[in-house]
This record gives sequence, C-alpha cells and structure tokens, in this order.
Amino acid sequence: MSYEELKERVFKANMGLVESGLVVLTWGNASGVDRKAGVMAIKPSGVDYEKLKPADIVVVSLDTGNVVDGTGKPSSDTPTHLHLYRTYSQLGGIIHTHSTYATAFAQANRPIPCYGTTHADSFYGDIPITRPLTSAEIRGDYELNTGKVIEECFQTGAIDVTAVPGVLVASHAPFAWGPSPEKALENAIVLEQVALMAILTQQLNPAVQPVPKVLLDKHYLRKHGPGAYYGQK
Repeated sequence: MSYEELKERVFKANMGLVESGLVVLTWGNASGVDRKAGVMAIKPSGVDYEKLKPADIVVVSLDTGNVVDGTGKPSSDTPTHLHLYRTYSQLGGIIHTHSTYATAFAQANRPIPCYGTTHADSFYGDIPITRPLTSAEIRGDYELNTGKVIEECFQTGAIDVTAVPGVLVASHAPFAWGPSPEKALENAIVLEQVALMAILTQQLNPAVQPVPKVLLDKHYLRKHGPGAYYGQK
C-alpha cells in the first residue's frame, strides 16, 4: 500500500509549523491519520526541519504502533498521538509544539482563559490545563501517560474535543488537533495567538474577566453550530 499522499500532507503540516513560527530547532511535530488504512504518519524523531523530506515521514500502525513505512524512528511523542487517535475517532491530525506563549501558560500551570471573540471563534471556552503527571507516570510510560492525562482532563471537565481542539499539558507544552492535519495546524496557530493575546490582556487589565457566555456562544456557534452562517457555503 502507498502512503505517499498521507506522508506529503503530514510533511506540509510539519513545515507549516516552521513557517508559522511555532517551532524552533526540532521542538515540535505534526501527525495525520488514515483510518481506512489503519495508520498514522508522523515526523521522525530529532530530524532537523531544514533536512526533512516527505519520504522521511514515518508511518506506523494505529493498532500496534509498529513502523509500516519509512526507515527512520518515529517521534518520541508517537505514543501520545496514538492514544489520542485511538480515544477520539473525530481526530484526523495532531500538532505538538513548544510555542512560546502557550508553553508559558503550561509552565505556569494555568489554562488560557477565553477573554474575547478571537478566542471564541475557534475554542468554545478556556483552553484547559491537565493535572501534573505523577512521579510514577513520568518514570513509567511517560509519553503514553501524557496522552492518558489529556484524555482524563477532557473527561473530568466534560469538554468536547471538537469544540475545544487543544490542551496544555502541565509543565510541558500545548497539543492541538483537528479533523485533518491542515486543520490541526490552523488550530495550533490560533492557540498560540490567543495565548499571546491573553497574556497582553492580563497585563493591561489584571482584573479582566472571561468573555460573557452569550458572546462566546454567538461567536463560536456562528462558525461551528448547526445554524452556522460564517464564511462561504
């Protein structure tokens, strides 16, 4: 079976991280899934973006995690991506970065509050922060447990992964996702921008409150609700 189209899309999503300024060095990765083929494609571990080619993208089995195409070693974050794909069938692409402003919130162990309509257009409420991993979780299957703590965060908070397509892993960094690698990249870009806006907003007005729910509803639902009317049909 040929995985060239999936590898090309995932390659472009990875390069989009560089073009949008979301990664420096090798601090990030993008993946995409082909559920019919039962595979996930992801950036190889530690490969410089300047040297990355579509052929370098590694394809692994969704079921086993074994490499089915490619000669490199897949990203060390592969178990996190696999757990999220296995848990949420709605996901078609996942992005992980250490982008500056979102990572600052993660390191501060704080969610990103929804202060305005720019945030509300893409995320239906605060971007949550996971609980810290325990010592046993860190010493054990760390990357897999990172995926599990993200799942726990959304389950405990009764948060819809399609309505809030991103999360901050405590003391670590953000993950974002979408129905495709392209949409996941877009959501990762938005997540970083609203993190920057939130920091500036808090500096300008330390007493600022989250956007009123009526305005949150209006902006999110006009783009994503059953009666959405934003954009062209």
